[in-house]
This record gives sequence, structure tokens and C-alpha cells, in this order.
Amino acid sequence: MIAELGLAALWLSAALAVLQMVSGALGLRDGPDGQNGPDGKARAQSYAIYARPAAVVQAFLAVLAFGLLLYAFAVTDLSIKLVETNSHSAKPFIYKLTGTWGNHEGSMLLWVAVLALSGGLLAGLERRLPEKTMSATLAVQGFVALGFYAFLILSSNPFERLPVAPLEGSGLNPLLQDIGLAIHPPTLYVGYVGLSIAFSLCMGALITRQVTPEFAKVLRPWVLGAWVFLTFGITAGSYWAYYELGWGGWWFWDPVENASLMPWLAATALLHSVSVLAARDALRTWTIMLGVLAFSMSMLGTFLVRSGVLTSVHAFAVDPERGSFILALLGLYIGGSLAIFAVRASSIAEGTRFTATSREGALVFNNVMLSAILAIVLLGTLYPLLTEAFDVRVSVGPPYFNPAGAIFAIPMFAVMAVGPLLRWKNDNPGRIQFELKALLAIVIAVIALVAILGDYSVLSLLGLGMAIALAVAAFLPLRGRVLRRVPLATWGMVMAHFGVAVSLFGMASESAFTTERLAAMAPGDATDTGGWTIQLEEVSPVAGPNWTAMEARIMASRGDEEPTLLTPQARNFWSPPQPTSESALITRWNGQLYAVIGDRAGVDARGRERWQIRVWWKPFVTFIWYGGVLIAMGGILSIAGRVRVDLKRRNAKKIAGQRRADLDALDEDKLPEPAE
Repeated sequence: MIAELGLAALWLSAALAVLQMVSGALGLRDGPDGQNGPDGKARAQSYAIYARPAAVVQAFLAVLAFGLLLYAFAVTDLSIKLVETNSHSAKPFIYKLTGTWGNHEGSMLLWVAVLALSGGLLAGLERRLPEKTMSATLAVQGFVALGFYAFLILSSNPFERLPVAPLEGSGLNPLLQDIGLAIHPPTLYVGYVGLSIAFSLCMGALITRQVTPEFAKVLRPWVLGAWVFLTFGITAGSYWAYYELGWGGWWFWDPVENASLMPWLAATALLHSVSVLAARDALRTWTIMLGVLAFSMSMLGTFLVRSGVLTSVHAFAVDPERGSFILALLGLYIGGSLAIFAVRASSIAEGTRFTATSREGALVFNNVMLSAILAIVLLGTLYPLLTEAFDVRVSVGPPYFNPAGAIFAIPMFAVMAVGPLLRWKNDNPGRIQFELKALLAIVIAVIALVAILGDYSVLSLLGLGMAIALAVAAFLPLRGRVLRRVPLATWGMVMAHFGVAVSLFGMASESAFTTERLAAMAPGDATDTGGWTIQLEEVSPVAGPNWTAMEARIMASRGDEEPTLLTPQARNFWSPPQPTSESALITRWNGQLYAVIGDRAGVDARGRERWQIRVWWKPFVTFIWYGGVLIAMGGILSIAGRVRVDLKRRNAKKIAGQRRADLDALDEDKLPEPAE
């Protein structure tokens, strides 16, 4: 009954998405000044009232469907095809649960459940938008949801039954049998879905011509929330790939990595744009355009991962039919939104003007830089796919992405350092010339000092200099202010910008200072790298719940430290059969020692069996992920600050309203009694 109940919940959710879309669209009818007349307006409004409850009930049913699939994986119901192909009874319980979204159909059901839940929260809690704008927003959200319901039900049914239940399942991809899978995909999906809500809000405001600061204040928490989850998801995914794949790197410009980075870049630009619109009533059309772009990138990422055009450890599906379905949705959603934008954009008022030498000007400049970096990543991701269509295979990697991205990233970081110091609307850069000279001096001093110490690449030197300057600049907006009176949103900006500096420092340090040693070692042999002494004690077989492995016991020491044991493994999973490499790490405040074991390398002159041992010393590499967490925490502080301000304003309005009511009642008490 689990499968049948889940599928029924999906069908009912799809029907409610249709109701939400139709009733929301009917709420847009013109009313007495149009051809419908007063009766037509009344009927339209009566139909429109169904949009909100339809969204709320749809959320309940979609979450119920996902919960039922989660239960099926928990109990290993092998009569369901998806469970049979992605689980088995001997798998650890935590991986039975995470296996729910470690596949194509399950991950899409999670996507739809989060999409419906977000739409239900928007419909149930948001009361600040004009009803007409809310109707348009819910209609667009219903339209988006309907496409994904159709995709699930018609092309990727997660509740498909098998004619005969097998005795055992096939298991989950061993690379995905890691605790990182419990964090990385769900957080990314919440981010993607948050961008879908932002897209619906932007379309609703565009359709009703209500692109106002009030609309921006409603939009901003959704963008902030999506951005925070995308930041957490990308950070967790980067660290998962770093320690799980055994390649020794934290970012490989894998096309699917890029597919998650592109929405983040667009969301970062949208976040700054919507903040300007909310605070200064500027960048109206730019905000709407970025809302469309951010959702477009999340849809493009969905297509790349699930179309079969990519071969990646991250890719879920290889069925071209599914890819065609998503490509059709991509064309429908993005093409339709761009058409509406082309028709309606000219009717949006320009908003408040500002000069280039202002905080708005700095934000616009950095938005352009972010858009340029996005274009570089997009081109580098799609170009190999285009050439492959003509039977020409090319590889696009760090030699393209790093220098091309740096051309726009370096000026972006420079403006990011000084932008928060500028005033709104108009400012004279001469007012902050001391800060400008100090930051420039820091960059030059750091570059000169590091260049003296060794022969490093230009990008590494610039990265280190910019990172230190950014770290200092992040706290300059607090200068001269009473810290306990600084708004939480400002603290969030400071923390996020400092997190960018920390991550940049980690990236530049890892690139500049990493040392590596690859050696064929027999038990008793020793080698060294980065000041560490590495001695192989033994290599022996070990077994886990669903794998066997050859495990190396390596003693690593540095200076006068006590030796620390490292146990990298070369694992072989049996369900499904697949070899993996499990790295071993030693973490210090100033970096990580990273070790992996490879294949057998023959025997030495003494007849001892040798193994390939690869060891890296990566100074300050952990700062990359510390910075990512700080960036996300800055976003959370900003959300908390905005919520706090909104609550204070609502309480103030409530108190003011109560006072007016009391005064009105007092005036009524003073009226003379009517004569008898």
C-alpha cells in the first residue's frame, strides 16, 4: 500500500497545482473597468480564494508522498523498483535513508516536496503583498510545480512496482554511501527551490507591475534563505568530494559542480540587487532580470545532472527521454518568463537614480562582475557539450576557468572591500582616501612578503594580498559605531564578507604552498613532505558492513610531535561492485595532511611488497570551508536581523492601532447623552 498511497498523493498534489494555477490566474481579471464588469470581478475574486488553501494542502500531500518513500527505503520494501535498484538489506540504516534521494527519482521527489512546502509556507504566511500580486505569484508557482509533477508521474515515477519482488536489492552507488550525502543534496535542493519562489514572486510583481520596495522586502528573505542553503550545500559538497574521491583537490570544475555554482553566483547578484531595491527603491528591472536568471541557472543545472549529457560521479540519470522532458520545461519556463519580461519591463518605473561613486554604484559594478563570472562558467561548462555534438572532444578545466574568472573576480573583490564604506546615492571617493591607501598598502605588502619567500604564481600572490585586505576591510563599516547598537543585518554583512576573505585565503594558500609526495613504499619505508615524516608500518585487509578493503597503517610526525596514525583505505564494495579510495586526514590549525593508498607496485630488492602511497601537505586548506560556513552564517544573521526589524515594526503598528482605538473610544465616551 505504500507505493499506491504515495502515487495517489502525487496525483492529488498535481491536481491541486492545477487548481492553484487556475484560481490564481482568475484573480488577475480586471474588474469593473474591464470587460468583465462588477459581477465578473466578484466571480474572479471568489475563484482566487482557492489558490492559498490549494497551495497549503498540496504541500501536505507532497511531503506525505516523500515521507512514504522514505519509509519504503527504511524498511527496504523491495517490491518498489526504486528501492530494489538503490538499496539492500545489509546496508547501514543511515544509508538506507539517504539512499532515498541518492538516485534520480527520489531526489526529484524531494525537490517537488520542498517546492510544494515552500509554496505552502508562502501562501499560508505571507500577507504583505497586494492580493493581485499574490494571486499572480501563486499562479506562477502552481505552473512551475505542475511541470515537475508531470515529470515525476509520467517520466520518473518513484513508486513504480516490480512484478515480482527480488530477494535482495542492488545497493547504492558506493561513492554516495557517505554522511555527506545526508547534508549536501537536501541543502542544495532547498536553495534551488528557494530560487523558484523568488522567480514566482518576481513574475507576480512583473505581471501586476508592482515592483516596489515593499515587494523587495517580501522577496529578500526568500533570496537570503536560498542563498544560505546554496552556500551550505556547495561548501558541504566541496568537502565531500575532497575527502571522499581521493583526488586531493577541493574543486575540479566538474560540470555538475559548475551547475551548482552558477545558481549561487546569480543568487548572490540577486541578493545585493534586491537589498538595493528594498532600501533605496532602485534597480527594479535589474532585480526582476536576476530573479529570472537565478531560476534559469537552477533549471539548467537540473537539466545537466538528469539529462544524460554528462558523465560525472554526481550525475543521476542517463535517459535521454528524461533529458528531453526537462529541456522542454526549461524552454517553457525560461522562454515564457523572458517573453513576459520583454513585454512588461518597459512599464516598470525606473526608480531612484544614483551616481557611480555610491554604494549602489559599487553593488551594480559587482553584480556585473558576478554576471561576467557566471558567463565564463556557463561557457566553459557548455562548450565541450557543443563540440561533442560535432564529434570533437575538448576538455575545459582550471587553465581556462582560473585566469578567466580572475580577470573579473579581482576587481570585484577590490570594489567589495570599499563598497560598504561608500554612502548611498552619491559620495566623494576622496572622503575614504585613507582607507583606500591603507588597503592598497596591505595588498602590496603581502604580495611583496610572499614573493620574497618563494616562487609562486601571480594568481596565488594576488589572492593572498586581496584576502588579507578583504579581511581588514570587512570590519571597517563597524569603525566609530557603538557595537551593541549595530543592526544584526550589518553584522551579517560583516561576517559574510569576512568569510569570503577567509575562503579566498584558503584557496590561495592551498594553491601556493601545497607539497605532494608520491612514493612506492614497503612496510618500514619512510618518506617526507611539507615538514612531515611519513612511515608505512603495514598494509592489511579489513572488512566493513558491505565492503572489504586494503588498509595502510601510516605513522606521520612533524618536528617534536608524537606520531599520529593514518589509515587510508582502498575499498571494494560488493553491492553494487565498485572500488573507491578512502583518504585519511590529519587536521592542524594551519593545514591538513592528506594521504591515500593506491595499487600494488611490485616488490623491492628485499622481496617486500610495495604500495603506491600519495601524501599531500595542504597549508590552510581548511580555511576554504571555514569561510564557506562564515558566509552562510552571515546570511543567517541577516535573516534574523530582518525578522527582528519586521517584528518590531508590526508590534509598533499594533500598539499604534490600539492607541488610536482607545482614543476613538475615549472620544465616544465624551459625547453628550441623547435627549430623551
